[in-house]
Amino acid sequence: MAEHPDCALVRRGYEAFSNGDMDTLSSLMTSDVTHHVPGDHMLSGHHKGREAVLQMYRRIAEETNGTFRVELEHLFADGRGHVMSVHRSYADRKDRGVEMPGGLIFTIVGGKITDLDECVEDIDVENDFWR
Repeated sequence: MAEHPDCALVRRGYEAFSNGDMDTLSSLMTSDVTHHVPGDHMLSGHHKGREAVLQMYRRIAEETNGTFRVELEHLFADGRGHVMSVHRSYADRKDRGVEMPGGLIFTIVGGKITDLDECVEDIDVENDFWR
C-alpha cells in the first residue's frame, strides 16, 4: 500500500530536518507557516512565518551544540489535510540530556505545510531542559 501523499510530505520534512537541509525544509512550508511550541521556556510560543520557524530550528541546533535529533516512529493521515506524527527526540544541553516522546499535528494545504502544533509527553521535563 502506498504512503498517503500528506504523510510522504511530512516524512520528507523530518528527513530534511534531520539532515539540516533548511532549503528543502523551507520548500515544504508556506510562507506564512506557524509552528506552535508548548511550555514556558525560550522556544515556547507561536513562531509565525517560514523564516521565524527556520530560525527557531537553527536555535535548537545552536542551543544543543548540534546534538538534537528526532527519530520518526509513526505518521497518521486523516485524508483531509492533517497528519499526526509520533517521534522520539534526543538532545544534550548544558549539563543535562533529554529523551522524550512527542509529536506534531500538521495542517497541509495545497501540498505545503501551513501549521505545526507540537505536543510533548512531559511538559515539565521539556520546560526544565530548555530553561
